Formats: sequence, C-alpha cells, structure tokens
Amino acid sequence: MSRMRGPWTVHDDREVYRNDWVRVTEHSVTRPDGKAGIYGVVGFANRALAILPVLADGRIILVGQHRFPQDRYSWEIPEGGGALDADPLAEAARELREETGYTASHWREMLHMDLSNSVTDEAAIGFLATGLVPGEADPEGTEDLRTRDIPFREALDEVQSGRITDALTVAMLFKAYYMAREGELDADLAAAMLDQGARRA
Repeated sequence: MSRMRGPWTVHDDREVYRNDWVRVTEHSVTRPDGKAGIYGVVGFANRALAILPVLADGRIILVGQHRFPQDRYSWEIPEGGGALDADPLAEAARELREETGYTASHWREMLHMDLSNSVTDEAAIGFLATGLVPGEADPEGTEDLRTRDIPFREALDEVQSGRITDALTVAMLFKAYYMAREGELDADLAAAMLDQGARRA
C-alpha cells in the first residue's frame, strides 16, 4: 500500500544491501513533481557520537587515523558509533576512553546534527568533555590511531586552512567557539580556549 512521506508518495521498499554497520534501501516513489522515481537511503545501525575533550589550559585532544573511503589521513576529535538503544553519554564515554585513554568527570551535550541528510538517516550527538584524566587507550582492531593535543584556536586555524575536514569536528569546534564567545561555557575554560591563540608561539 502506498504511503506519503512528506510530499513524496512511497509505493514500495526494497533492501538491496546490509552489513553490520549500514543498510541500503531502495524506495519506489512518485516525486513531488508527479514523476516516478527511485530514492536510495543509507540507514545506519548506530548513532554517530562526537566528543570534544578540552584540557584545563584550553588545549584539545585530536585523534589521527587513515579514513578508508577517502584514502587519506584525517585529524579529528574522538568519534564513533553508539548503539541506538544505549545511553549516548555512556557510549561517548566509552569512545573517549577507547580512542584516547582519557576519562572525563564533566560532560555536556552540545550538538545534535544530521549527517548528509539527503541520502542517509545518520544522526549525531556531540558532547563537551572536561575534567580529563589520562589513561591507556584501547582502540578497536579496525583503528590505527595517533593522538595529539593542540590549542583550541590552533584547531580552528586547521579548519580554516583545510587541514581538518571531518564534518563533526568542524561543527563541534565552531559550536564550542560560539559557546565560549557567548558566555555559555565556564568562564575560566572559555578564557583558556580563546586566549590560547594569542599565547602560542
């Protein structure tokens, strides 16, 4: 039976591919202009999670890894997938610990984001993590990771220069910059983040 999905009429759904992470569904549709068409949607088994770990002096922790789809190296904030039926904060804390070894005593949800929403249903939640305590990282077998800590403002410069291109990292850095400028973060932390650029050599 046909059904409406906004201005689209969906006549049939057919799953054409599935693995542990994604599924591809092909929808037979009538488009908003009345013509017949096909709409392919990539569905995700997990929720995307992003963590911006900020040290007391305003430096942030970045994770470097090779990204298979683009076949290039990428510097990003810690990110990963969390089960849809699990607590996002608990899953984010696990990701931070696995990728960097750090645990955080203070967490703040700061971003909700739809990723590539014309072709996927992938949704993301971003957290600010502070009160960081170092430990041993425990990456998954698919991850060959390096970490580095840099001043917050230097990370923004890397976005501007194109060295950092990961969408969630870009969004989280600019959201944190806005929050720091607008008085939405702890005053001492905001000052450390914003003043780092002036202090670095």
